[in-house]
Amino acid sequence: MRDWSPVMGLPLWVWLFVLPSMIAVAMLLLGPRAERPLRPLWRVLDAMYLASGAIAAFFMVTILALIVVGMVARWTSVAVPGTTEFAGYAMAATSFFALSHALTRGAHIRVSILLNSSRFLKRWLDVFAVFGAAIIATYFARFAIKANMFSEMLNDRTQGQDQIPEWLVALFRLDFSGAASAGNALVYTPVWIPQLAMSIGTVLLAVALWDTLYRMLATGTNPIVSETVE
Repeated sequence: MRDWSPVMGLPLWVWLFVLPSMIAVAMLLLGPRAERPLRPLWRVLDAMYLASGAIAAFFMVTILALIVVGMVARWTSVAVPGTTEFAGYAMAATSFFALSHALTRGAHIRVSILLNSSRFLKRWLDVFAVFGAAIIATYFARFAIKANMFSEMLNDRTQGQDQIPEWLVALFRLDFSGAASAGNALVYTPVWIPQLAMSIGTVLLAVALWDTLYRMLATGTNPIVSETVE
């Protein structure tokens, strides 16, 4: 878990921390000149954050559906195993996929008592806070992926009553030929499958934080604006 093996000739920590920090310095030096060429990329990233929020909403509705199915199953004395476990997986997916979307909508808690003291302090404390958050989120994402890989390598399986078709496991492995030939036999859910939501969600959060930092340095304003709730 502590290895930072080289990727394309450079240690992984260089790609994850040094290179994004150097890009941040470039954004600071270029300022508004970097804004126009980056606007198409920013639109793509905004669409990605919105899609992540939509996926989180889908899994939230899935939680409701699973709860209703469990209630009806108890009332009708019909056994529907695994609803509790699948609802837990959906809850985790909702939480992690919502991270980047919530960040861009200003839904994360921000303590701004010091930011309101002066314009200079507001700008640079904001930059420092977002930079620190981006470093932490990147570190979190790296080890979330590492944990995902270890679960797959160890073939860790759920201890609950949830089971999924064998072809679905092959599909998550991107083994399409294996998915076509696999039967409908039920197997206990590999833990790495629900962990995929954690890995994807933390990566999106790290990307959103670095993106926010670059926009702040290029435009001079924080793109995170809280939605007004009446």
